[in-house]
Amino acid sequence: MTAGLQEAAVTGVVRADGAWVFPGQGAQRKGMGAELFERHAGLLAEADEILGFSVRELCLTDPHRQLGLTRYLQPALYVVNALAWLDAREAGSAPGHLAGHSLGEYNALLAAGCFDFATGLRLVARRGELMGRAEGGGMSAVVGPGVGEVPRLLAEVGADDIDVANYNGPEQLVLSGPLDSLSAFAKVVKARKAGRCVPLGVSAAFHSRHMAPAAEEFARFLRDVDFAAPGIPVIANVTARPYPADGDAVRDLLSAQIRSSVRWREVMGYLRAHGVREVTELGPGTVLTGLWTSSRDDRGAWPGGGGQLAAAGPGTVADSAPAPPDAPAPADSIRTRTLVPPTPNLTLRITPERLGSVAFREEYGVRFAYVAGSMYKGVGSAELVARMGRAGLLGCFGAGGLRLERVAEAVRLLRRELGPEGRFGMNLLHALDDPALEDATVRLYLDHDVRLVEAAGFTQLTPALVRYRLSGAHRDRQGRAVTPRRLIAKVSRPEVAEAFLRPAPEPLLRRLVEEGALTPAEAEVGRDLSMAGDLCVEADSGGHTDGGVAQVLLPAMLSLRRTVAARHPAARDVRVGAAGGLGSPESVAAAFVLGADFVLTGSVNQCTVQAGTSDLVKDMLAGADVQDVAYAPAGDMFELGAQVQVLRKGTLFAARGNKLRKLYRQFESLDALDPAVRRTLEESCFRRGLDEVWELTRRHYLDSGRPHLVEQAERGPKQRMALVFRWYFAHSTRAALAGDAAERVNFQIHTGPAIGAFNRSVKGTALEDWRNRDVDAIAAYLMKGAAETLSERLSLLAQ
Repeated sequence: MTAGLQEAAVTGVVRADGAWVFPGQGAQRKGMGAELFERHAGLLAEADEILGFSVRELCLTDPHRQLGLTRYLQPALYVVNALAWLDAREAGSAPGHLAGHSLGEYNALLAAGCFDFATGLRLVARRGELMGRAEGGGMSAVVGPGVGEVPRLLAEVGADDIDVANYNGPEQLVLSGPLDSLSAFAKVVKARKAGRCVPLGVSAAFHSRHMAPAAEEFARFLRDVDFAAPGIPVIANVTARPYPADGDAVRDLLSAQIRSSVRWREVMGYLRAHGVREVTELGPGTVLTGLWTSSRDDRGAWPGGGGQLAAAGPGTVADSAPAPPDAPAPADSIRTRTLVPPTPNLTLRITPERLGSVAFREEYGVRFAYVAGSMYKGVGSAELVARMGRAGLLGCFGAGGLRLERVAEAVRLLRRELGPEGRFGMNLLHALDDPALEDATVRLYLDHDVRLVEAAGFTQLTPALVRYRLSGAHRDRQGRAVTPRRLIAKVSRPEVAEAFLRPAPEPLLRRLVEEGALTPAEAEVGRDLSMAGDLCVEADSGGHTDGGVAQVLLPAMLSLRRTVAARHPAARDVRVGAAGGLGSPESVAAAFVLGADFVLTGSVNQCTVQAGTSDLVKDMLAGADVQDVAYAPAGDMFELGAQVQVLRKGTLFAARGNKLRKLYRQFESLDALDPAVRRTLEESCFRRGLDEVWELTRRHYLDSGRPHLVEQAERGPKQRMALVFRWYFAHSTRAALAGDAAERVNFQIHTGPAIGAFNRSVKGTALEDWRNRDVDAIAAYLMKGAAETLSERLSLLAQ
């Protein structure tokens, strides 16, 4: 019967504008399922056999008072939700999307056909057992119109042991952490009138870092479970994005869910943005239905946004101002905007110099609202950045992964080429496992008076980043807060974007003043400055990626800017740009229509004369199409499972990198590897013995001043395994940059599908040969083409 359930999971008439949602822990009530049990007696008997207790008895009478215990409640609720789904499915319809709150996500995956009923029940039973075993800590709901201030308040008062467990809606979130910390913070919430706190009756700090041991043990349990690809999109709690069609990704998301925030507000926003107009809650209660209804006008999740377009000549389209934060949004409707009044035979001419933000062009002194973004390991070379500067355009040097001596050399070269006031930026890549390197890089930039930094990979603000932004901050003659340090922050998540839109957190300011890294005057001015002058919204791009969708992310960030500006006026001046997937004039035009103040390109610049990579890599990129990319583990965050997007055509790096990640999850040490597997790795990936690789790795970390990593690896076989596998990722990058033809099969080349789109766009032109692709010529081609595209489309609309 369970096999039949899985096979029929996605049958029925699909309602694209409908979604089925499943509740989680907290929705239970005594008597739940009473109307379902008789109709599904066979399935109920199967559940009783798996669990070793009567689900019917637990739900209807609860004689042993176990319905409130996590290890019993979770599987029981899963069964009730599943029976409700079975009834809905047998009615002959199917939704366009599925989602579930916490535990309910397992029912969503069941409904999508990822596993059968029995498998899902065993997963939930184990999950409930592990979560029920956790002790200490608790959870507290914060309710009220001011809950948006809670994350900022946590940072302000230094409550760094409390996590936001659930983002449920615009007026409700749930905190998780130690009980005494929650109690103390409740007083802060009350004093600041940010809402009211309601302690929840749970036994531990669920959906927080405090659940990491349970998550790790659950991840080990999941290793032997096979998952099918979802037959219906399931929106994940952890990412607020659809589950990938990949079993390993399902495992990673399910284990991460235990210790991660439930981003339900964003899940609902995603559904609305993708055409969902009605949700059906399958399970006891109507909690999720209420959250959906109350979020109808929520503009803080995935709302639409205004844009900026400029045209020249008769019938000019004026720049469209963003709507005020309190402007009403039409409920459950498609918003439309008339750009120009219908006028017969009207021809509109838009020039590339007028696309995007006037303020961006004026502040940076550039012709176009366009940036050639940094590419790590100097692929975004000093030559490339200098070429952009001489053409009156902006480029950023790819400092990530380079020694500081080479970074300093690049700054000196750019100063010589472009003059003391020359336009250029330097990349600052967040060094997750090496904060000392981040500090040293910022000191170098301050010593050389670098005026623009492109910050990438940051998930939170760091002392080094705040120090850079506020060094030299002061008030001008009119008393306005100003800083000589410009910051372009690359972001792909709203919570990170919000941190950059706000001023630096008070605890960080105090710490930097105490350490002498900032003066009291600089810190005082910093309280009136946004952390970034520009946000660059990264959609699915080459290199590190969250796989975001530009049409969703950019409007969401524009709306977020309006929301933050209501409390912090400086955020109004932060410009919001777009990156990721910009490989054709049409895609650049679309970014400006969505409201981008500027655009930033990456992948297309890798295949230029000035790019700091090998000719062999450029040949490979010039032959790529839009489908010739793949996802692989990120070497610098290998253990965490972060991903990069890379070239697939002509190289086996993605397949081999994913194999290493799978082996890392499966085995606890190198010694545990099957001899045949080890031999294959040594002969194909590493081209040398793993013991030799460890010696090379050990020497590298000792020489680079990180002996603590060597000590950890010599004590922990798993850590040693990770460092040895990381060597392959570094080696594959070095081989590609050097153009070592003998290692071509292992080349790691970061790129997104934009390179394929560009190759198609320039086919049959002089730019088809990469040897004719100068970085400024690509900028001109994309921006002029975008202006022509918009002129044509708007002229047609005006007829």
